[in-house]
Amino acid sequence: MTSTQTLPLTDITQADACSSPLARAAIAPDHADALARSLKALADPARLRILSIVSAHTDQEACVCDLTDQLTLSQPTISHHLKVLVEAGFLSRAKRGTWSYYSLVPGSLNAVAGVLAAV
Repeated sequence: MTSTQTLPLTDITQADACSSPLARAAIAPDHADALARSLKALADPARLRILSIVSAHTDQEACVCDLTDQLTLSQPTISHHLKVLVEAGFLSRAKRGTWSYYSLVPGSLNAVAGVLAAV
């Protein structure tokens, strides 16, 4: 014969039974969506290299020719990555003659770093 054992039950109707109060406000859904888009733009090794190359320049600005010389990617692929970074707000683009110059948007990386530090 098997014996059955009765386990004690926990009263979950009490407020402190399964949760603790928040110490600070959680990220809002719309802010989480925007942050996810930013992180998705950064979540590519080529894009991280592009940002690194641009930020390594003295004035944090690089000609597209500087990028093609340093990356082992085709020019259309580099252009795609640059477009993603511009649309995400990390780089700005200035056309000078036949060349495009890309520069870091001031504070754009700090904004992401600040949110991640708070998580």
